[in-house]
Amino acid sequence: MTDKNIISNGKKVIRIEAEAVSNLEKSIDENFVKAVETIYNSKGRVVLTGVGKSGLVARKIVATLNSTGTAAIYLHPTDALHGDLGMVRKDDVAIIISKSGTTEELVKLIPMLKRMEIKLIAMSGNKTSSFNRDCGIVLDISVKEEACPLDLAPTSSTTATLAMGDALAVALLEKREFSVEKFARLHPGGSLGKRLSLKIDEIMVKNEQVPIVAQDAPMKDIIIEMTGKRLGMTCVVDTNGVLSGIITDGDLRRLLEKTMEIKELKAKDILTSDPKVTSKDYLASFALQTMETYKITSLVVVDVEKKPEGIVHLHDLLNLGLQSR
Repeated sequence: MTDKNIISNGKKVIRIEAEAVSNLEKSIDENFVKAVETIYNSKGRVVLTGVGKSGLVARKIVATLNSTGTAAIYLHPTDALHGDLGMVRKDDVAIIISKSGTTEELVKLIPMLKRMEIKLIAMSGNKTSSFNRDCGIVLDISVKEEACPLDLAPTSSTTATLAMGDALAVALLEKREFSVEKFARLHPGGSLGKRLSLKIDEIMVKNEQVPIVAQDAPMKDIIIEMTGKRLGMTCVVDTNGVLSGIITDGDLRRLLEKTMEIKELKAKDILTSDPKVTSKDYLASFALQTMETYKITSLVVVDVEKKPEGIVHLHDLLNLGLQSR
């Protein structure tokens, strides 16, 4: 097989699967509404089950539901018939996934779930299956063709099932008005958790470590303050402690390029007024976004009276892994 054929085959698979997902939009109908409402109004969990590739897809949907505020578990149908059915509760809702609609293990499991008065939702690729009639709600995941040229390996069908699962999860997320804060509580680990939950107050330099000089501070005091606090900048405040501006080491370098006569200058003569500021209650990721937007390395944290109470430095945010990947 030539490189050209390999590329052509790869593009064909993507095209077939993309068409399968696009056609799935027609399946978002009243049954989809009933599925969302049934899950939303349930006091229990969503139990997903399927065999083989459908089982693997079910596990992914479980993970997506759990991370977006809908409690879900995976139940292997064979294990369910040998004792694991005990994990299912009366208030649960079951989603049964099968491309053929005739999967033997699921056909055997459905009567057991109905006996427990579990509400059933089918994700089926066979519109005429008796499997569908046994479930109260049917989500059509049928596809025109598999991307596998032998029509054996589930490809388009599993992609369509994943998409339908995502559609359910997102619809439920929006119906629950699931917020960024709630999402963060379910994702406390890694850079994602930090970006969604870490607040400026938790990482800012504060108290005596904040470089501050008065408006009338001489150049000597400015340099000593900046050197001692090692942030490459200092806040400048008026007699009431309100932020007037900032001075950065870049400001000093540019000043020296213009003149060497700087000894008599005061802080108020060289400060940059109206610097970018933030509140300690904002997310740290917001501070990073602000710095990247305005190409600055420090952000002053002020209170309601515009008095400095902290400094957020770009290097600290990057070291925490807050940058998007």
